Amino acid sequence: MIDAILEKAESGFDLSVDEGVVLLKQTDSDAIEKIRQTSDRLRQKQAGETVTYVVNRNINYTNICEQHCSFCAFRRDEGEEGAYWLDWAHILEKATDAVKRGATEICMQGGLNPTAKIQDSSLKYYQKLVDTIKAEFPELHIHAFSPQEVQFIAREDHLTFADVIAGLREAGVDSMPGTAAEVLDNQVRKILCPEKIDAETWIEIVQTTHRLGIPTTSTMLSGHIETPEQQIGHLAKLRSIQQVAKQSGLIGMTEFILLPFVGQEAPKPLRRRVGHDQPILADALLLTAVARIFLGNWIPNHQPSWVKLGLAGAVEALRWGCNDIGGTLMEEHITTMAGAIGGTCMEVQDLQAAIGSLDRPYAQRDTLYRLLVCA
Repeated sequence: MIDAILEKAESGFDLSVDEGVVLLKQTDSDAIEKIRQTSDRLRQKQAGETVTYVVNRNINYTNICEQHCSFCAFRRDEGEEGAYWLDWAHILEKATDAVKRGATEICMQGGLNPTAKIQDSSLKYYQKLVDTIKAEFPELHIHAFSPQEVQFIAREDHLTFADVIAGLREAGVDSMPGTAAEVLDNQVRKILCPEKIDAETWIEIVQTTHRLGIPTTSTMLSGHIETPEQQIGHLAKLRSIQQVAKQSGLIGMTEFILLPFVGQEAPKPLRRRVGHDQPILADALLLTAVARIFLGNWIPNHQPSWVKLGLAGAVEALRWGCNDIGGTLMEEHITTMAGAIGGTCMEVQDLQAAIGSLDRPYAQRDTLYRLLVCA
């Protein structure tokens, strides 16, 4: 059965949900190696040999958040020890430093802070976040604000999702992260992030974003309480969203990023239920390979998380279907505060050396996967 499924994939056909589940449930080392090899060949066919990276900087502008996701060690209440909220000068300082270090992209995400408003408007605050950077550096690509943040702004300001997204686009947002997806299964979300938007709302916001001409990424938080069936169900939803976008002539999702769960600083009940504090590399690699096989016809760019897996784990993922190693980040707080051991900053030379260890060529790209510098 495994051979028939893999042959179907290599022939260019999309797998069914049931076929994806069969692949994810394999435990035999020979079968898993066949899956790896198939994912690697599909990666070469769909994305080529060159491994890409982006020079970018994360700006997590506040960790003050009204929500209490069970896996989050980043959030704080206002006034709580460790709470912070960057002012405009700090935002611009970080962007300026990023440009000096060669960044082409600024990624901004943060907590849901109900007091973050200008003239009683959340949207105006978020627009100011973007304008603070764009006014000084119009060439920078602003990759910012998750579907959860869009819903938060819409709720606070009594606006439609389309109104919010259009307002962010007008301010200078060039693309949006496909984060806050976690697993697009409401049974999982009720336990993992009960205060977050449900799966249907996440999908609605992403599809609205696409229709308004703004590309997004796609992600999955894996390796916690979800089942293989729920993992493949998540991938199937992403594939369906991308099919709709492509059939409408839109960019849709530029990449898929697997985000293995880091639970070292998570609340004890969730840690006990999950059973491990750091990602299980073998599980992450198998899911990485199956994601390539399941999604690659529609989303050809796949990226591991060196923050979560460490650089060595991310390099290994390049043998399991990934064609991109991610960005320099320069700083990262959300995953690091959860207990990740991969670090917060990666120099370009380190990414290049890591890719070179596999005897693969490397190239710098922009956020939309247009090559900038080739080896």
